[in-house]
Amino acid sequence: MTDTATAAPLAEIIAARLTAALAPSRLEVRNDSHLHAGHSGDDGTGESHFSVIVESPAFAGQSRVARQRAVNQALADLLSTRIHALAIKASAPGE
Repeated sequence: MTDTATAAPLAEIIAARLTAALAPSRLEVRNDSHLHAGHSGDDGTGESHFSVIVESPAFAGQSRVARQRAVNQALADLLSTRIHALAIKASAPGE
């Protein structure tokens, strides 16, 4: 996708990708990179470690693993190139 070539902060790109793929009713993207400065996987960009909270009707009836796979699929190329670590909390509305 072309959004990885833009100057937009990675958190914004993550949010846009998850919004497009999952139409969430709630979405929080947090950059946790400052907590990992100097650790393995810190590439010095300040954009390597993230946490997401995603609530989406698309997750209704899905297992925790299936939900995490859906998030990972939406961010696949970023996970292989720009994101070192991603913590995921995924739920369906009302859970």
